[in-house]
Amino acid sequence: MSAGRASEGAGCITWWGFSPARDLLHIGKSLGWEMNVLLVGSGDPRHILKTIAGLQDKQSVHIWVIENNMEVVARQLLLLYLALIPQDSMGINEKTEVFLEVFGNAEIRSQAEEVLQRVASQLSLSVTETMATHACLNTTLLKFKERDELDMIFKSWIQTRSSSPERPAPIMSKAWDYRVRQHLGTRYDSKKGCFDWDLTMKLHEKGCGVINRQQYMRWREQGLAFEMREGVYQITNPSLLSSRVFSQKGDKVSIRGYWGDIVSSPYLSFGIETDDKSLLKTQNGQPIKTAQDISFANLQGLFQSLSSRRGCPTTSQTYTDAEDDTSIRTVSIKGEMLKDLMYPNGISVTFLPLDSFHKLPEKQKYSQFFNTIYFSASFVHQLGPMMRQIAAPDAVLVVELAKYILDLNKEQEAGFAKKVEDIALEAGFEPWHEGTSNDVHAVFVQHIK
Repeated sequence: MSAGRASEGAGCITWWGFSPARDLLHIGKSLGWEMNVLLVGSGDPRHILKTIAGLQDKQSVHIWVIENNMEVVARQLLLLYLALIPQDSMGINEKTEVFLEVFGNAEIRSQAEEVLQRVASQLSLSVTETMATHACLNTTLLKFKERDELDMIFKSWIQTRSSSPERPAPIMSKAWDYRVRQHLGTRYDSKKGCFDWDLTMKLHEKGCGVINRQQYMRWREQGLAFEMREGVYQITNPSLLSSRVFSQKGDKVSIRGYWGDIVSSPYLSFGIETDDKSLLKTQNGQPIKTAQDISFANLQGLFQSLSSRRGCPTTSQTYTDAEDDTSIRTVSIKGEMLKDLMYPNGISVTFLPLDSFHKLPEKQKYSQFFNTIYFSASFVHQLGPMMRQIAAPDAVLVVELAKYILDLNKEQEAGFAKKVEDIALEAGFEPWHEGTSNDVHAVFVQHIK
């Protein structure tokens, strides 16, 4: 799979996942009351929110996140922050609308931009502090240079609208159109036919009939996936901008633009599956509700579950990681900067350094530590025998398959699934046959000799 080439629809940076949200604690074997979950390259917080929503009252989960790009980490923090805003500060409808706009729209309304900029300011303050400011948004284990980079990213979001002759602000509509032209090439003049083919012959054939034609076509052409109400969507969503290095006449040139998915769509994360079967009803063979409607309903349910676990802020807590390779630090969690956010009981999310995956087995702390390990399709190459050192004896390995990466044909998709199974077997895991298998995620358990 060569999804890293900018000419391909998947892009080279994962702003949203290529599979629906999963409750990772209810895949595979039954687990205990205190779980550690490792997410490698998930791209967005869909699995975090879905897993939290499935927790029982006395269960607790610590989720550890590894990405390969600080811009993706910044966006995960932004989306988790939005999810943690209490309903007495922002109504659940408004909160859901803003979340979906920031999540899936290249351009947003002024109301969403105001919220985004306030959140960016808070996150900028939090990552530059030597203290973790929220139990559910822990960045203290990141390297100092990574936290500095996060700070720069958040500040760039705040400054996106300002422009000057020396450094004009990027215009998302041009960046989006550039990606579409680059992807389609000579087919650009017949782009609507290409968009319709991808929807009807690929996404709909794969079971995504709830993705509405009008909404999908608008997203493919303009980058607007979610328009919940009347408004002007013309302000660049800075969280979807990133830098990409190109070679020009032997020199390396960094170009800021949109380098993410322009084919599969952000509807996949929250909009194609639901436990509420009434949302999947059809009339005259056509779905009554759209992927936008389902995304909205699913997120409202997830936010309600999060709110029901709301606890009290941690006033004093000591966190140490003597094996952190930047220094030995003792961190006091005060909750000053993010004091207005919810503190869900029994839930922690910690972001690990970008290069930490292959270093985890070297640290005693992570020996047989993780109950569930999740790999996205783009991180499968990281899987290896060292997995056994960090996986708990009853660990479940979940790997995202390539079903919704539309640039791959059926043979390539099947070949990818076979490759995943071979790599997992080599790493000491075998397919889990007790559950219902599917072609979206492959599930494995440790091989017992």
